[in-house]
Amino acid sequence: MADESKETQAAPETVVPQPPALDKFRKLLVSILGASLSLFTLSEVNYQMLNPLSQLAVFAMLGLVICFLNFPLAKRWENVQALRAVDFVLAIGCVICCSYLIFNESGLASRAGAYNSMDVVIAVAGIVLVLEATRRSIGLALPILAGIFLLYAFIGPRGAFGGQLPDWLFPHKGYDIPRVASQTFLRTEGVFGTALRVMFTYVYLFVVFGAFLEISGATQFIVDFAQRVFGRSGGGAAKVAVLGSGLMGSLSGSAVANAVTTGTFTIPMMRSSGFKPHIAAGITAAAASGGALVPPVMGAGAYMMLEIVEPAVTFVQIVKAATIPAILYYLSIFLIVHFYAKKIGLKDSVESIAAAQKKGKLLSLEGVTFFGALGLLIGLLLSGLSPVRAVTGSLGFILFFTLLNPRVKVSDRSRWIGLGLIPVISLTMKLLLPRIDEEMGSWSNAGIFSMIGLLLVGLFHRDWRPIIVGALVKSAKNGVSLISASACVGIVIGVVTLTGVGTAFPNTIVPIAENSLFMALVAIMVCSIVLGMGLPSAVCYLLMATLIGPVLNKLGVPPLAAHLFIFYFGMMSMVTPPVALAAYASASIAGSPIMSTGVAAFRFSLVGFTLPFMFVYRPELLLIAKTGQELAVMNVIMAVLAAVFGIFALASGLAGYLFTPLKIPYRLALFAAAAFALFPDRKVDVGGFKLALFDTIGVIILIAVVMMNWAASKRLAAQPETPKSKDKSGDSDQKTDAN
Repeated sequence: MADESKETQAAPETVVPQPPALDKFRKLLVSILGASLSLFTLSEVNYQMLNPLSQLAVFAMLGLVICFLNFPLAKRWENVQALRAVDFVLAIGCVICCSYLIFNESGLASRAGAYNSMDVVIAVAGIVLVLEATRRSIGLALPILAGIFLLYAFIGPRGAFGGQLPDWLFPHKGYDIPRVASQTFLRTEGVFGTALRVMFTYVYLFVVFGAFLEISGATQFIVDFAQRVFGRSGGGAAKVAVLGSGLMGSLSGSAVANAVTTGTFTIPMMRSSGFKPHIAAGITAAAASGGALVPPVMGAGAYMMLEIVEPAVTFVQIVKAATIPAILYYLSIFLIVHFYAKKIGLKDSVESIAAAQKKGKLLSLEGVTFFGALGLLIGLLLSGLSPVRAVTGSLGFILFFTLLNPRVKVSDRSRWIGLGLIPVISLTMKLLLPRIDEEMGSWSNAGIFSMIGLLLVGLFHRDWRPIIVGALVKSAKNGVSLISASACVGIVIGVVTLTGVGTAFPNTIVPIAENSLFMALVAIMVCSIVLGMGLPSAVCYLLMATLIGPVLNKLGVPPLAAHLFIFYFGMMSMVTPPVALAAYASASIAGSPIMSTGVAAFRFSLVGFTLPFMFVYRPELLLIAKTGQELAVMNVIMAVLAAVFGIFALASGLAGYLFTPLKIPYRLALFAAAAFALFPDRKVDVGGFKLALFDTIGVIILIAVVMMNWAASKRLAAQPETPKSKDKSGDSDQKTDAN
């Protein structure tokens, strides 16, 4: 018994084993490097101190090192210390490869085209490390694609593997390993090219922006605000999810992050109000995916288009073009959710949401932080400031109101110290900066230095350190997958540039477009969805814009409309089974089967697959005139009305409900009405008046179905109540027959 007593006493000490020293060191190193990455990016994009190649090399080095330390070789081997030690070796390899570029930048430039053996070894090692980091962070899809492109570069008469490609695979002369390695790693056409530069200049800043927005408490405010708007309506919990995801996505731009952030609050609410788990998760995924389509952030797609679209467009043009389609997308989800909630009989009052409405104030510092940051971001962009300065200014706004918020858990003394440092540092920098550089002596520059200084102070202050470090490290952990993926896309872009396939591939689509623009758009849609499976939407857009870019101007479609077409379908891959990342994230919260969640998400976001075709054929939805015409207000109104009618018909048809459940013939009629309203119209002359034939047919069908269903609902309401003892299935059949 004594021995048993000793074992019982010893047991608690072994329940929670202490992490090994190596694991502690790894976590500490990730925190230090994560904070360094975020601060380096924030300062360097505002005040360039390094050459472009060195900038990107430091950015990639920090991101890849964090990636190797944060993501194990395989999830099942996460606790195998010997393999975690290998992560340090690979991380050191990243430091060596990237440092080689930083310290030999001028030498590499001078011997371009005649690289020595050490250059080639570094390049080959760097490519392998990028591929492995991408595999760890986002999966096999993109590394396999990059590997196929590398293999393609080696096959040819002069290539490393010899041989000859068939004509349908765009044959070329072939290249050896040194040429391919140097093109993709040592030059600015590959890993350190456009994709990584856009990620560094624009995208990562918005990752930091989203992390600080979360610590400010704005996420909870978004859910509370949506509850107050829709909390008492039928299916209110789902409508809260739709509005909340739209608001959150307007600033975060990440479908997966949006699904996880808002879904944590909204999925349990939907389940408690009567939605099945896979339906709740599907609604969340569909709504979260649309967040990247909402200006001003758009998953940073708007800022990438500033770099890529030819001829160049302004930010205001992109925001104007994206606004109506984004509204239509969320209108469609809202209508489907509304009809679906009516169909399954959810009451007009959901107790759990009504209770939640009583908590907190609608007008709060969190609300001021959210809407103020959004308004300031848009205002600064419209005033002509660069996206970098605009998001930096909005980040400073968030930081100030976070300091001001009494619900942020720090002592009052620490709070006032932080608030007091802002004017002190700003005034000091205003006085010092003109002595360093006359052009930098503005109050805006002083404010930016004040914010960076405040972040540095926060790193060493006992109360603020957990909050500041937490946000900076969260930014890094969220951003490293984008860094590795964009570096991997650079490999593909390097091969495309080297082999000329970027010109050959579009030339095969142009003949298709000459015969059928619709078939060319379908081909681009399929490519975007397939390549988007497993890739962040921003990375998918960069890849597709590189491959398809040269052909866009030849399709007879306005360039901005064509680029938005690609971006939309890259985003829709987030809810397209079998690889639907946003649906996977939602399913993990809801505890629902992945495939059924993916199918539900696909169904709720189906209008998102029709919108790109709509605005290609009806560019008025993008506030763009058709080629050779002027933009007329009436044309815009007619295009929007046709889209709204089509979306209403499609939503009710998908849900199977209007005023009462719909039988199959009525649903098919609604799908036909949607097809007539959503797709290209044909004008006919009726007594000198140009009549939109297809739109008119669609509206007539819709009105007819609505009137008949309304009449059926009135007949049902006039019937005496069914006795409680009556079989439920009989009652259901009676309702259905009424149609």
